[in-house]
Amino acid sequence: MTEPLSLLAALLIGLSGASHCLVMCGGIAAAAGNVAGQNKIRAALLFNSGRILSYALAGFLVGLAGLWLQTLHETLMVTLRLLAGVMLILMGLYIGRWAMLLTRVEAIGQLIWKPIQPITQKLLGRTDSASQLLLGMLWGWLPCGLIYSTLSWVAANGDPLNGALAMLVFGLGTWPAVFSASLVSASLMKLVQHTLMRQLSGLLLISYGIWTLWAVGQHLL
Repeated sequence: MTEPLSLLAALLIGLSGASHCLVMCGGIAAAAGNVAGQNKIRAALLFNSGRILSYALAGFLVGLAGLWLQTLHETLMVTLRLLAGVMLILMGLYIGRWAMLLTRVEAIGQLIWKPIQPITQKLLGRTDSASQLLLGMLWGWLPCGLIYSTLSWVAANGDPLNGALAMLVFGLGTWPAVFSASLVSASLMKLVQHTLMRQLSGLLLISYGIWTLWAVGQHLL
């Protein structure tokens, strides 16, 4: 069963990464909802639903990979949990705006994104529901440090179904930022972009990362 703390962390990552989400997905989200003759709200719902479905699929896949590694050797899972703790700390530092090292991780995903990007360009501007949903699903694979960090500790749990659930909750956390961009409305983002809110969320994630490392250390003793 997924720990409530893990789901809370996933939600906090999505909510607190609002400014990063707006940079990475805001432009495409606004363009997807700004086609003449279409319902903006429907387009925003389809685009964001597709994006979150991809996150859930990625969570399932890395959870499956983590489960597989667990069957190979315990050392591999310990290493994965250590990486997850470090990534959570880096994510907390990024969200609190204390250090931006996490953005360098995004270069890893370019190999996956390069063949997908031309397809997204062809789908952009289409008004049918299938194309808008597919555009969101493809955009969910855009290289993103926040996603990769979340996936690292999802993989460390070694549970495909709970991994999908955690990434679904993460995606719902990103919803306010990207959905408001789709509707070209900034008012919804004032709370999650507030400095105090970001720093508090960052501290909570750093604490969770430290707790993760401590738990691994206790296991090794």
